[in-house]
Amino acid sequence: MSDRFSLLILPGDGIGPEVMAEVRKVIAWFGKRRGLLFDVDEDLVGGAAYDAHGTPLSDATMARAQSVDAVLLGAVGGPAYDNLDFAVKPERGLLRLRKEMDLYANLRPAQCFDALADFSSLKREVVAGLDILIVRELTSGIYFGEPRGIHSDDNNPDNEGGRVGINTQRYTSGEIRRVARSAFELARKRKNRVCSMEKANVMESGILWREEVQWVHDNEYPDVELSHMYADNGAMQLVRRPSQFDVIVTDNLFGDILSDAAAMLTGSLGMLPSASLGAPMANGRPKALYEPVHGSAPDIAGQGRANPIACILSFAMALRYSFDRGEDADLLERAVEKVLADGVRTADLMAADGGTPVGTSEMGDHIVAALDQLG
Repeated sequence: MSDRFSLLILPGDGIGPEVMAEVRKVIAWFGKRRGLLFDVDEDLVGGAAYDAHGTPLSDATMARAQSVDAVLLGAVGGPAYDNLDFAVKPERGLLRLRKEMDLYANLRPAQCFDALADFSSLKREVVAGLDILIVRELTSGIYFGEPRGIHSDDNNPDNEGGRVGINTQRYTSGEIRRVARSAFELARKRKNRVCSMEKANVMESGILWREEVQWVHDNEYPDVELSHMYADNGAMQLVRRPSQFDVIVTDNLFGDILSDAAAMLTGSLGMLPSASLGAPMANGRPKALYEPVHGSAPDIAGQGRANPIACILSFAMALRYSFDRGEDADLLERAVEKVLADGVRTADLMAADGGTPVGTSEMGDHIVAALDQLG
């Protein structure tokens, strides 16, 4: 018996098409060797979509994303689009996907492979064996709150320049409770610990956040260990003793910052995947978008030097969270770990003492070969 799923691939800009080509090799392997078959469609997002349609995400592509089991995205943006109007910048396509698919829970794992422990900016003994999952609320908070904008401030004589920038931090109980439930559910499958981070000492939205996370814990997940921490202390603790954390749940703004800080504990942004999940569809699978954490890296685009591992591990997250194929996800992660343990490196993972890095395509080939050996 074989399983069949639908997948929309949006390679995007910069190195996106290069790393996505290596994911296609992995998808083909799972179809051939594990009976995991995909109806794969491909479309445009970001700058590529703007070049073709004058918009970073067409309505047709948005409709297609709503209809599939999962979306896999490469990267968006680049200097060629820096002077575009804000409304049509490449990043607006990604934000539209997140908002209209209602992908409220962003999962950012920070896992340190043993072979790369020395690449972290922290000491090996601090990061060795690191395995953290940050759950960031993704569709509300200060990035979406109203009112917002830049306005004249002519009535304030003390305001040199005469303008004011406004962004509104806004959360509802329901928005907080649903992302808290996601964090508790994930913790039950890990080490059963959740740390909630906010700024309840200075922000009313932080007080609400703390109270609602505590309510979900007390009424629905009393078996999961819950702690609370101010987000600024959380940032300090991530670089002081990151192993104290299992699952961290936090709001959109703090999650953006904290997940990038956690990313550097692992040594390279080229290693880090992410998942953005929403409510279950009629088939029981969540609305889902998977993407590497790294950007479009326009400085190396088209050179065959990009590290495809983050995008490949994003597909591993899709296997786990969208397709309920945890064993296959584990297999793919072990294949990546084996390749790294064997000393295979792209340029971003090379030590200062030299060696010859492999290219994007070669790294993909090595991972497929490791799947052959392990699977």
